[in-house]
Amino acid sequence: MEKGVNREYRDRLFKFIFGNPDNKEWTLDLYNAMNGTHYTDVNALSLTTLENAVYMGMKNDVSFLIDDVMSFYEQQSTFNPNMPMRFLIYAGMVYSSYIEESKTYRRYSSKQQKAPTPKCVCFYNGTADKDDRIILRLADAFDAETEPDIEVKVTMVNINYGHNRELLESCRPLNEYSWFVDRVRVNRKENGKLEKAISAAIDELPNDALIKPFLMANKAEVTRMCITEYDEERTYAEMREEAIEEGLAQGMAQGMAQGMAQGMAQGMEKGMAQGMAQGMEKGMAQGMAQGMEKGRAEGRAEGMLDMLVGLVKDGILTLSEAAKRINMPLSEFQAKAGMTG
Repeated sequence: MEKGVNREYRDRLFKFIFGNPDNKEWTLDLYNAMNGTHYTDVNALSLTTLENAVYMGMKNDVSFLIDDVMSFYEQQSTFNPNMPMRFLIYAGMVYSSYIEESKTYRRYSSKQQKAPTPKCVCFYNGTADKDDRIILRLADAFDAETEPDIEVKVTMVNINYGHNRELLESCRPLNEYSWFVDRVRVNRKENGKLEKAISAAIDELPNDALIKPFLMANKAEVTRMCITEYDEERTYAEMREEAIEEGLAQGMAQGMAQGMAQGMAQGMEKGMAQGMAQGMEKGMAQGMAQGMEKGRAEGRAEGMLDMLVGLVKDGILTLSEAAKRINMPLSEFQAKAGMTG
């Protein structure tokens, strides 16, 4: 179990505020702000969040149904490009439950059965600088050479205070939540103690803030959630740093091994080429030397033979004497000289 990571799947502050059945009017406000709608009846909103929908140690934050739209809302304090996969898993669970409970959806019908349209939104309030809106796609996780048959699109919305002003201003609870998270960070930088920073941020919320009475009434729970989320964020940051360092070390080791292998291969190839060249050069030189030596020897022998033949013809030497001087059998000498005994 990683130190500091929440493994009890407790709620996050975002879910505590916007996924709470007692605060459905805030969830409705958030939906209206995201979609430009003007719903006022909270009974039109039906929460579909599954408490057992857990992925990678994280619970499903908020999902709900309004008319024919199934909304999936997740909050992240750490940028995660893998959110589409998480939404795919959550959506599968929620739609499975929806079909089981539906009185109109006929799973074995030969006619097309209608289902609520999914809308996936990730509310980002991490410390890394991100654009106001980013589209994350599941297809980016697949092999680019193969067209996927499944796609999930997630709209990541930056709700850090100062971003997406129009959205925040159109939803007071979201604006106050964003301000509160920002204020906790500011307070912590000033006094260094997270628990005091959280308490001070709650106190500093304007008295007319919609979420202040709720946070005050649940101060201990809110404090625990904020501390847990901060520990998770810090732990995952440390894990990423360790992964980067490990990746660098592995990369260096692989690079060195690959470089040594390539160097050895190139050295062997170069050595073989040089060896062949040197061998050919040495062979040619030795061949030429041996050929010249052989040629000289043969030349001397032929010259000696011609001289002895001349002496025989002049009557100075007999055939047997000439053959003895050239160390050659008499018959061979006669054959080479073209003489008969």
